Amino acid sequence: MAAYAAAGPLVVGCSGGADSLALVLALRAVVPDRPLIGVTVDHGLQDGSADRARATADLLQRLGCAAVEVLTVTVGRAGGPEAAARQARYTALADLAATWAGAPILLAHTADDQAETVLLGLARGSGPRSVAGMRPWRRPWGRPLLPVTRAATEATCAEAGLRPWRDPHNADPAFTRVRLRTEVLPLLEDVLGGGVRSALARTADLMSEDLAALDTIAGALLARATAGPELDRRALVGQPAAIRRRVLRGWLAGCGARALTHDHLVRLDAQVVDDAGPAQVRLPGGVDVLRRGDRLHAAPAGPAPDSPPRPGETPDRVGWQAWHAVRQDPSGTAPHPPEPPGRARERQ
Repeated sequence: MAAYAAAGPLVVGCSGGADSLALVLALRAVVPDRPLIGVTVDHGLQDGSADRARATADLLQRLGCAAVEVLTVTVGRAGGPEAAARQARYTALADLAATWAGAPILLAHTADDQAETVLLGLARGSGPRSVAGMRPWRRPWGRPLLPVTRAATEATCAEAGLRPWRDPHNADPAFTRVRLRTEVLPLLEDVLGGGVRSALARTADLMSEDLAALDTIAGALLARATAGPELDRRALVGQPAAIRRRVLRGWLAGCGARALTHDHLVRLDAQVVDDAGPAQVRLPGGVDVLRRGDRLHAAPAGPAPDSPPRPGETPDRVGWQAWHAVRQDPSGTAPHPPEPPGRARERQ
């Protein structure tokens, strides 16, 4: 537990299922002198959820938690039901932890959860960060049970005489993770002769090590290449794409850009390495990145420029459409601005 915090209270999320109950039992055995703040979240997504939350809170008190909290949240719709519930839960847990002097928040994800996460990342082509899965520790979130299997947590609860709650959602095939758990992973285990879950978890560990090394290299370069909203692109030229794009992502995170996709990073990278690349790239979060000679400049997104790109400069698609729309219709009501140069030829 010293990896999460040397002393003080620990916030523990508990649904009443086998994994989270096993985590509480393990903490009481390993760090009996640390105050445990047991927290259960009522998402309000099932009939009787409030009663279930109160029953879990009572059990946490019996298991020796120094304090117990029931957090009631409202789940939105963004990203689908699983993602929306997770976002609501994590926000509520983080807010509570802040009232306990920023205590670590321990979650009960297991090696099985890690395997599912890695498989989802592979299937979605989300890049190495997703394939690396969940981190054991990323402040304030700790996951002490990542090396432990779900079978082990269930056995622990059985030995302690506990009857964990079985969430009906965990058996509902409407959820992608449920089908991964009950259909895809068992099929892979059968076809490949077993060991798939442990192999996926090991892949996450190896990928995490590589990512940590790349992040360290990129962090040092970021410090040399940037000054607030300015980035010296000469410092990035000649670096591998993986390093350049990490520097760009880190720089722009500090400038207010959000939710950058692979396509955003490819266009930004072209601003660095290609003198004929986009003169302007518009990003989520209301940020424009403008190329000015050897520097990139991040600025709040503003109106489209009143003059066309200079010879040899190619604006990105959004920038060209905005510029042309304003030129043709200053009121901003032009419904269908022309395609950027070359796009029509690509379609022929």
